[in-house]
Amino acid sequence: MKRILILGENSYVGCSFASYARQNYSGSLQVDKISLRGDEWKKTNWSGYDTVLNVTGKAHADIGSLTEAEKQEYYTVNCDLACAAAKKAIAEGVGQYIYLSSIIVYGDSSNVSHPVHITKEMQPTPSNFYGDSKWQAEQKLGELFKGSKTETQLAIVRPPMIYGKGSKGNFRMLTGLAGKTPIFPNVKNERSMLYIENMAEFLCLLIKSGKGGVFLPQNENYVSTAEMVREIAMTKGKKFFLCGWLTPFVWLAGKMPGKIGGMVKKAFGSLTIDLELSRQGIDGYQKFGLRESVRRSL
Repeated sequence: MKRILILGENSYVGCSFASYARQNYSGSLQVDKISLRGDEWKKTNWSGYDTVLNVTGKAHADIGSLTEAEKQEYYTVNCDLACAAAKKAIAEGVGQYIYLSSIIVYGDSSNVSHPVHITKEMQPTPSNFYGDSKWQAEQKLGELFKGSKTETQLAIVRPPMIYGKGSKGNFRMLTGLAGKTPIFPNVKNERSMLYIENMAEFLCLLIKSGKGGVFLPQNENYVSTAEMVREIAMTKGKKFFLCGWLTPFVWLAGKMPGKIGGMVKKAFGSLTIDLELSRQGIDGYQKFGLRESVRRSL
């Protein structure tokens, strides 16, 4: 029986993983959760845990309208707090420390006219403070673990957009669009995405392996934004049509300055992780395809 401590007791990924592990790995994984808010967590004893899973983080909501003080909070939570928790895990002999980073460390690369494909050779190049806070955390954690000569394994996970039942962000926005419009631009973009139960299965397998390293999990296949919205609409029983004649308007809107252009680029740009790269180290976690994952999400 492996004991796991989740840092971030109310996080979407943490709660989803805990529920999934209880339902599917109750005989081999025991999960507890705590919050990193305040200082009480510093008084707890982690010496009995095999894995500490840190899913605490400040998410990138509307990063364009924040003050400098609010931006600094991203570094405090995503970087400084992650390192402080890692030091405690090392000191108390935890076997594995998992840090939930993000594909965003490669930059805001979802551009309509410039598809981005992430390979093993590609180096992180954050384009905003959110991505930089995650990348700085990765680098400082790497230095910390290397310098301490610990037996604790450091595993860094860089997932793409995560979606599933109860998820917020882009998936909720796409679900809203699918319910409001019967037509949608048939833009042929490609996106790496990760269904939450595939993510949970990945984490279970990673924990059971005890491995360290950098991991980029994703679903088995890429999906276009249009395909995702169509699948959501079909699951909802809505009439829905993909229209190629709307595509030129998307390209034009993507060239507009400001918030509108940024939203279009984010929605219709291509951002993919090499499929083989996502199977290296940990494989067999991609249990649910697009149609089944959307059905289970709704």
